[in-house]
Amino acid sequence: MRVLLYSYNYYPEPIGIAPLMTELAEGLVERGHKVRVVTAMPNYPQRKIYPGYRGQLYKREVRNGVEIERCFVAIRPKPGLIGRALLDGSFALLSLFKAISGWRPDVILSTSPSLPACLPVAAAQAFHRCPTVLSLQDILPEAAVQTGLITNKLAIKVFEQLEKFAYAHANKIAVITPCFAENLIGKDVPKRKIECISNWVDVSFIQPLSKENNAFRRAHGLTGKFVVLYSGNIARTQGVRTIIRAAAQMQDNPDIRFVIVGEESQLAELERLRLELNVQNLHLLPFVGREELPEMLAAADVSLIMQKQNVVGFNMPSKTQVIMASGRPVIASVPSHGAAAEAVQHSQAGLVVEPESPTELTKAVQYLYDNPSKVEEFGKRGRQYAIDHYSFNQALAAYESLLRNAVEPQSVFEPVQKKSAVPLSQELHSS
Repeated sequence: MRVLLYSYNYYPEPIGIAPLMTELAEGLVERGHKVRVVTAMPNYPQRKIYPGYRGQLYKREVRNGVEIERCFVAIRPKPGLIGRALLDGSFALLSLFKAISGWRPDVILSTSPSLPACLPVAAAQAFHRCPTVLSLQDILPEAAVQTGLITNKLAIKVFEQLEKFAYAHANKIAVITPCFAENLIGKDVPKRKIECISNWVDVSFIQPLSKENNAFRRAHGLTGKFVVLYSGNIARTQGVRTIIRAAAQMQDNPDIRFVIVGEESQLAELERLRLELNVQNLHLLPFVGREELPEMLAAADVSLIMQKQNVVGFNMPSKTQVIMASGRPVIASVPSHGAAAEAVQHSQAGLVVEPESPTELTKAVQYLYDNPSKVEEFGKRGRQYAIDHYSFNQALAAYESLLRNAVEPQSVFEPVQKKSAVPLSQELHSS
């Protein structure tokens, strides 16, 4: 197949959707398909266009067999409503030219966010006369409204109409959790359009490594310590400040160290709170390169997933699969009714605690510190669950099958690997 992947985020962005879409595109190429990516100039999570990509309207690259067409976006570090409109508008307009000027695809695979990208995707769909598959990584604007990222009533109505438009024009929709499917069905999206394919992790790249002689631990003075690690985006939905307050409660134990790894400008805000509370058992560190990621994850005794109480229940942080694959136990400070809590509980890979509660987070850390056998048990269960449910090859086969079925609805396609997506009726029943 000739696949046009329409994704705002792509390599070299280190977190979020970008690594997933990069792996998916390159995996499809390895299976013999031709893939062209239309994306923005890399800017996440700093929200600044990376050096080497600035001052250009378009940039073409080829990486690992994938043709990458990048376009300029009007990005601001802290975009308000107008800034967001400029960002989405510039991507929608400039990306459309690249989408329709290249070779004709058999199918378009688009990702959401960005939701306004559904407009150029629909235009490209009409121009090329081909089906589209929507990979739904977040449900907007619902998630943004509930977390207070969007408050303007007119903007909310516009985004709600864009959401309906995106679902109506997609031939197939891939959702990452059964909760997503339930949400869409509640909005009258036909069940036949929806297929549940979990996000994945490369379990051969991310795997359990020894904490002994660990380079990350040595570099940051963590040798011999019980390390509690959070790595990822530090945004409004995460509630990362809870970690600093929990660390403040545990300063009497010199063996426990908290580590937050994130984007440097976001770490600066956390540093102010650390100084205000005089927290000494906390390290604030910048992101490591992708090649160093397995070693960093292995430095942890426990890894954290953080969300605020008002995060919508269907939100599923992509770090969940990565932590499980690393063989480290999870403490999920997340809403108990959400997809993240469900994943941790089903896998028996760790503990779920009340979000935004430093005291509950402290209790969970203390419990695992006092019970090293539980640390080992949770870690092994998480690793096995990642292998069984989140392997990349399974997800790749499922996407390949979904794309083929969109192109040839009546055909019977047997993927190379066993299809990982559970039938939707079973997923909804089990949830």
